[in-house]
Amino acid sequence: MAAAREFYGRWATLYDYVARGFPRVARVRRRAAAALELSPGDRVVELGCGTGANLPYLREAVGPSGEVVGVDFTRPSLERARQLVDRRGWANVHLVQADATRPPVAEVDAVLESFVLGMLDDPAAVVDAWCDLAAGGTVVLVDAGPSRRSYGPLLNGPLRAFTTVSTPPTTKLRYEEDVLDRLDARLAAGHDALRRRAAAVAHEDHLLGMVRLTGGRLDGDPGEGS
Repeated sequence: MAAAREFYGRWATLYDYVARGFPRVARVRRRAAAALELSPGDRVVELGCGTGANLPYLREAVGPSGEVVGVDFTRPSLERARQLVDRRGWANVHLVQADATRPPVAEVDAVLESFVLGMLDDPAAVVDAWCDLAAGGTVVLVDAGPSRRSYGPLLNGPLRAFTTVSTPPTTKLRYEEDVLDRLDARLAAGHDALRRRAAAVAHEDHLLGMVRLTGGRLDGDPGEGS
């Protein structure tokens, strides 16, 4: 965990550029915030908040009477997010360095996961825990993975190379299992877990099919449907 935290910390500057400047990515973030079905006064936690690119949309949705908690395990990313929070003067936006698999919050109205599932060994179990956290509310998963569209092979080659060099340890250029197959399996497991738990589900593909957004509205009973 420490090695991974250090690794992703070194990528904070590049991630911040991609998170804010990549074409059409802002539309995905708006859609994710809308899918959470937040109301003023609600409490929402974002797991994998990174440099804070989603925070403005979440803060706008819950208003000054609500609460936004951003969780990330990478200090350099959180430092950039904190600069945004301080600059905007958001007293009700809190940032915590923690493991997304063990969120330091309880009984929230909504959970947003941002590009975390691909790092998890057991994403289905973790999504189940997130659903318990937001019982009676909503969970939205946003992840990047291989495109399943007809032109996917043209996109997935560069994505495979990027995933290989951006997965710790970077000194390892070959893996026994194809990195995109592993990523795809993890995303499928996590998103399918939400589908099983949710009373109502919506799914969208964005950015040429390389970003998957699944939102689920949960009933009020933790563990129901698992």
